[in-house]
Parts: sequence; C-alpha cells; structure tokens
Amino acid sequence: MGFMDSVKNMLSKHGDKVQKGLDKAAQTADDRTKGKYSDKIKSGTQKAKEAAEKYADDQRGGGSGRGGSEGPGKQGGGSEGPGGSGSGS
Repeated sequence: MGFMDSVKNMLSKHGDKVQKGLDKAAQTADDRTKGKYSDKIKSGTQKAKEAAEKYADDQRGGGSGRGGSEGPGKQGGGSEGPGGSGSGS
C-alpha cells in the first residue's frame, strides 16, 4: 500500500476528526493573526476540507459528483487547483 492509499484510507475512516482538526487549526491561526487574514484562512480551510472529502470518496469507491467520478489523474485540466484562477500577489 502506497502513501496516498494510506492517507485515503485514514480519511475515509476518520474524516470527521480531520474536519474538526482543520477547523481548530483555522481558528488558532485566525486568533494568532488577530483576524487580519480571516478570508484567506477560511478559503484555505474550505479547500483543504474539499480535498479531504474528495480523497475519502475516492477510497470509498464513490464520487461526490464534483469534478467527475473518473478518479484522480483521468482528466488533465480542471479549473481548480494550484494552477487555477485565483488572487495573485
């Protein structure tokens, strides 16, 4: 079993704990930055939750209907991800 298989397996079994951990980390970061980066923290947290859910769905053998159910790596150019449109600084 490869590393990503282990991660997907963990996410499918403990997704609720991962979601809570992401929320707690986001709250801690927001508190420590005194709300200065709240919008960026919320955006990053939401993207992390979506990715975690996607990998958990992949492990379960299903798809959430978002981005296709072909599985990762089947289609090369989505509108999401690091190369997608976003704010440049």
